[in-house]
Amino acid sequence: MLHIAGNTVLNVAIFSWAIAQILKVIFDYWKKKKIDFRRLVGAGGMPSSHSAFVCSLATGVALVEGWHSSIAALAICFAVVVMFDAAGVRYAAGQQAAVLNKIVEEYSQLGRIQNKRLKELLGHTPFEVFVGA
Repeated sequence: MLHIAGNTVLNVAIFSWAIAQILKVIFDYWKKKKIDFRRLVGAGGMPSSHSAFVCSLATGVALVEGWHSSIAALAICFAVVVMFDAAGVRYAAGQQAAVLNKIVEEYSQLGRIQNKRLKELLGHTPFEVFVGA
């Protein structure tokens, strides 16, 4: 276990993720004028901490192992898949959750159903992914 703690590539990736999460709190404060510490662990929003993590991981692997290595290619492909998912699939799921929440809200006002709101901030815009990277 101590060996993994000394892994510079992993430590830089975790540090990048943490910085992105802290920036989410700051950007959310600028937008809403209210500190929301839940943003420290929440998904979605500006910048993408997933992108920060996988890009720094892929860059670190490529720098240590060489840009032409198979493991660097694997890390880069992994980063692309994660970022595509964040900007595509998860963002679309968040948009669908917003529509479903509106439908549930309308039915709730009629007294027909009561349901917990779905989480809408799941993914990222392409710009949020880019800034995270």
